[in-house]
Amino acid sequence: MQAFLDHARSFPRRVTQQGGNLGKLAHGQRPMALFITCSDSRVVPTMFTGARPGELFELRTAGNIVPRYRPQAACAVAATLEYAVTALHVPDIIVCSHSHCAAVQGLMHPRQLTFLPLLEKWLGLSGHGTRAAGEPPTARTARVAHPDRPDPDTVAQLHTLIQLGNIRSYPFAATRIAAGKLRLHGWFYAVETGQVSVEHPGSCRFQPL
Repeated sequence: MQAFLDHARSFPRRVTQQGGNLGKLAHGQRPMALFITCSDSRVVPTMFTGARPGELFELRTAGNIVPRYRPQAACAVAATLEYAVTALHVPDIIVCSHSHCAAVQGLMHPRQLTFLPLLEKWLGLSGHGTRAAGEPPTARTARVAHPDRPDPDTVAQLHTLIQLGNIRSYPFAATRIAAGKLRLHGWFYAVETGQVSVEHPGSCRFQPL
């Protein structure tokens, strides 16, 4: 903890020495994308995207889950999504899953979650096991592609596609997507190598950048 405190204490001085200008950020933000990823400490979006302050609007949840649209539910994820799309007008949304994800392991082996009842309930909102309206048909095909020996990375990538389908269930997102003002992207980050793979729309296949 002390290292964090020391770094925070010296940060303003280092910004000045390096010629940084954070003052302009006080006048507002115009992020280039909403980046939805897992809370996992090994996933650092600004590190592998090179984004600078003000360029990424980040939403981090356990397992990068975006529950389907529930208008009567108070949900921090839904509120953040609404603000990014409706107030900030982000042109792109990236959902990024990753390798060695404990949430994905929980989806694959739900009996392991009996001692984590809150996480178990949260994963139940991911949309796995049911076909949601707006989910890409190719994701349904992939869901049953490897029923005997599912590969965790394949499941994590499928999980990404399902979350993209969940985003499409939000009316404000669907409207902007239909108007060509909002694009959705599926990413997969390999923790062990730093490799980023992306899904080509409609293919249900992730390929390295």
